[in-house]
Parts: sequence; C-alpha cells; structure tokens
Amino acid sequence: MPDGMSDIQNLTDRVVAFRNARDWKQFHKPKDMALSLALEAAEVLEVFQWKSEAEIEAQLPTLKERLGEELSDVLYWVLLLAADAGLDIRAAFEQKMQKNESKYPEELSKGSSKKYTDLE
Repeated sequence: MPDGMSDIQNLTDRVVAFRNARDWKQFHKPKDMALSLALEAAEVLEVFQWKSEAEIEAQLPTLKERLGEELSDVLYWVLLLAADAGLDIRAAFEQKMQKNESKYPEELSKGSSKKYTDLE
C-alpha cells in the first residue's frame, strides 16, 4: 500500500473508530453527515470573516491553530462520509485531479483565474 493511501486509511480508521466507540453511527445518515460537512466548512470561513487581506496576513500565525482545527473537522466528515459510502477517497481524488488537469492545461491556465470554459 503506497504511503499516501496508508496515511488516508489510518486517518479514516481513526475517525471511524472514534465514532463507533461512542455508538454514534446510528446518527450518521449520509444527509446529516453532508450537513455537518457543510457546517464545518462554514466555520472555516468564520476564521477569515470581517478581516482584510492585510489583517489575515498579519494574524495568520495566530489564526493557524483555529484554521487547523476547522479544516480537521472538515476532513473528519469527508473521511467518515467516504468510508460509510464505501468510497475510495484517494482514488476519487486522483480521478478528479486528472479531470482538473485536463480542464485546466498548464499552458492555458497558468497565472489565469478564468474558468476552464473561458480558456483559449
């Protein structure tokens, strides 16, 4: 098993074990986990809410801990939802990156913020 897969599998095993030890699977329907994922993603936004770019840059060292916690919450739900759906998240990620690489060829998209449909 490649290192990347091993790391993802170890994280997945850990979140599943955490959930199962607390008998919470009964509450974790796909819709509810997707809602929890969206709510945690919104908490990532709160880290930056009402701050200018200059404030964010100046405060980033102190924001990192909170940002790390919120991103970890997002990752928790991604891994748990994928595990319960029987989805190989690493393979899904690799396939999506291949699609992105095709939609955004480096020679057309480098330094551009255009959507792939607007690249020439």
